[in-house]
Amino acid sequence: MKRNEYHVVPNGGGWKVEQGSREIGSYDTKHTAVAEGRKVANANEPSQLVVHTADGKIETEYTYKDDPFPPAG
Repeated sequence: MKRNEYHVVPNGGGWKVEQGSREIGSYDTKHTAVAEGRKVANANEPSQLVVHTADGKIETEYTYKDDPFPPAG
């Protein structure tokens, strides 16, 4: 089963949670965006939340439910 992938990314002066090109929500702080992203990802298992830094680099990842093993690639 394929995982749902969500990203917390900078959005102007704030942060947003997105899935592909679809915006899930916009937030004033990164902390709030991560908290909401974790709720959404946890509710839509199997999933992964990828948190980015202000310059767009990956900071951390959270995986919910089974992580495919062995990983593809």
